[in-house]
Amino acid sequence: MEKLTLYLKESYHELTKEVHWPTAAQLQESTLVVLTTSAILALMIFFMDNACGIIIKKGIYGL
Repeated sequence: MEKLTLYLKESYHELTKEVHWPTAAQLQESTLVVLTTSAILALMIFFMDNACGIIIKKGIYGL
């Protein structure tokens, strides 16, 4: 039981005293980067999927 108590105390100390949490501005900037990158990748996949679909329809099915 002592090991568990020690672990919890050390974990709490590390999370409150030693971890450098990002500021609100840094979080907003990171969130914007993630959302922008996700949107760009989603559009790229969408257009590649449509292009492959058109190629398959014309090449295989002759439509």
